[in-house]
Amino acid sequence: MGAISDGGLLLIVMLCAAGVAGANIVLYRRTASLSPVVRRAAQLVLPALLLSATIAGASFRTPFPTREPRAIPPRLALTAQSAMRLVDATQPLQADPLVTGSLKETRGATARTPLPDRRDVVQVFYGTDRARTDKSNRIGYGTDRAQRLELGRALVAIPTAHQIRSTSRHQSNQRATFRVARRDEVADSSTHFTVSQIGTLTRVETYELVAERLRSSTDYKGHALLFIHGYNNDFDHALYRTAQIAYDLKFDGAAFLYSWPSGGSFTAYTYDRDSARQAEQYLHDFVNFAVMKSGAAHVSLIAHGIGSEPLLRVLGDLRATTPGAPRIHQIILIAPDVDRDTFADLAKQVDGVSNGITLYASSNDLALGISRRLSGGIARAGDVPEDGPLILPGIDTIDISALSIAYFAMNQSTYAEQTALVQDVERLLLTGTRPPDQRLPALKRIAGPSGAYWRYP
Repeated sequence: MGAISDGGLLLIVMLCAAGVAGANIVLYRRTASLSPVVRRAAQLVLPALLLSATIAGASFRTPFPTREPRAIPPRLALTAQSAMRLVDATQPLQADPLVTGSLKETRGATARTPLPDRRDVVQVFYGTDRARTDKSNRIGYGTDRAQRLELGRALVAIPTAHQIRSTSRHQSNQRATFRVARRDEVADSSTHFTVSQIGTLTRVETYELVAERLRSSTDYKGHALLFIHGYNNDFDHALYRTAQIAYDLKFDGAAFLYSWPSGGSFTAYTYDRDSARQAEQYLHDFVNFAVMKSGAAHVSLIAHGIGSEPLLRVLGDLRATTPGAPRIHQIILIAPDVDRDTFADLAKQVDGVSNGITLYASSNDLALGISRRLSGGIARAGDVPEDGPLILPGIDTIDISALSIAYFAMNQSTYAEQTALVQDVERLLLTGTRPPDQRLPALKRIAGPSGAYWRYP
């Protein structure tokens, strides 16, 4: 007898059930003269036969075919907000317990794993006054203000696609890759930046790890580089941007990030402006401790947008209160979102604190456009109005409106734009050559009514 299919088995069960129902009716009538006990016993015989037939049929049914389990496809969050938010899908922390109270002067608070000797993994030391919002597999930071400074270190893996393009700068028709996984998207190491390890540090641990990094540096010997992000950045994006900058510059010194509590949203400009200002006291501590006292022979600072004003105020205060502080190598301000008159006053306060200050101005920066409208149409320090960019003594102003500054912001930029900026910043950090057209001949010197500035054609 061949095996019975599922459909055949169902038909048999249905026919048997109908037969039992009919037989029970006939049997009930034929046994009407017998006692109730006998009649009920007789009526149980046919259901028992039906159950036996069903069990026998099931033993001959065709088994289900064996199927390989399929991977569940990732759900894509299709909202604009989720596209702006940054990764939850990162590698779990390896043997690094979560450490709170990061400013305690104690040793051995965090078990550290050896740093892989790979150029595609960038080590970033960070400071932040964001409130903690830990994820399921790693620590994290949100948009709220914690009103305290926390230190840490992250290892950021550079996507394979970006590695390839960064080594082929002559191919200017390619686009730079800067992708982060959406909330429900699985991170792909070939196209996404990912965090391979992250943990908080005490001050002592930060000193030790930074000193180790500075000793191993060669191209940027003993050099520390601090990046302060601008408007509309969450913590992970700022972390990835710092790693990208260090990677593209081939920076082998100690890379630092200070991340103030930005709302990470296009509509949170006012919140971002106020958050950057209230973060000044914590940025002061971070710059003084982690950068100025790190033992670095050279310290360079890069600030973008809203992040420029608190940095300038901190440097002015350090200049006034800490006369023994080491001289800063380079200060680079990318489209500083600061009132022009306020910027002029701050520039006087930081005069002489560094070997040079470079201001990259742009007429097409999104944040500056928002700020200008909120300020009654008054141009910002990093803007380029019709009468030209801001020109001040001791500051090299470069108009890069033809390139855009998307490389330092949330947006992607074309690879040609990225290449020009990276080349100029790289030569500035390595050589300190001035005026700008001597280090990058493509820059054109413009004689304006208030003095000379440079423009990228």
